[in-house]
Amino acid sequence: MSNPSPTESVRRALARLRAIDDPAIFISVRTEAELLAEAARLELAGPDGKPLFGLTIAVKDNIDVAGLPTTAACPAFAYTPSRSAHVVERLVAAGAIVVGKTNLDQFATGLVGVRSPSGVPRNILRGDLIPGGSSSGSAVAVAAGIVDASLGTDTAGSGRIPAGMNGIVGLKPSLGLLSSSGMVPACRTLDTISVFARHVDLARRVTAVAAGYDANDAYSRK
Repeated sequence: MSNPSPTESVRRALARLRAIDDPAIFISVRTEAELLAEAARLELAGPDGKPLFGLTIAVKDNIDVAGLPTTAACPAFAYTPSRSAHVVERLVAAGAIVVGKTNLDQFATGLVGVRSPSGVPRNILRGDLIPGGSSSGSAVAVAAGIVDASLGTDTAGSGRIPAGMNGIVGLKPSLGLLSSSGMVPACRTLDTISVFARHVDLARRVTAVAAGYDANDAYSRK
């Protein structure tokens, strides 16, 4: 069975987002027209050299995506970057499509996923449980089947805890494997950008693509 086209992947993600009907998962979502236009450009260019061709991803809202506000779940802090974080650039260059920016415990300070003015994402396994945090929206977006994979951050469990709470894979790379430039830090000496997926193999693939030396990050490994 062949993989879905980028257009099919986008339509599936948006349909699933509507079906889940949880406005607390994402803080911002790109428009359908913008997503379909990007999918069409990908299809025109073709999959050669793009190991993540048509993969849909979400990005925690303390990591920059060009043209989308970075809020860290604090509207008064918001800014709109002109450039994406290094890891986001690498994933997009590999053919991944960013659907939107996900909710989090404000400034990534919390392990519960309930400390955000944008609401509390519903735990996909049990509605009476917290989603875990701080990368609550990134974990739920993957667990709910809205996106194939997502980026979070992990200082002291902020990626692994919501993954465990929602029954998916949460991978915290070693410090410096993934560049942290373009990320709003909670604790710069401990923070890593982390990866969520429903299967270990996909988490490994996304991490392998995202990894790469970045001269703008003092911790980045060659």
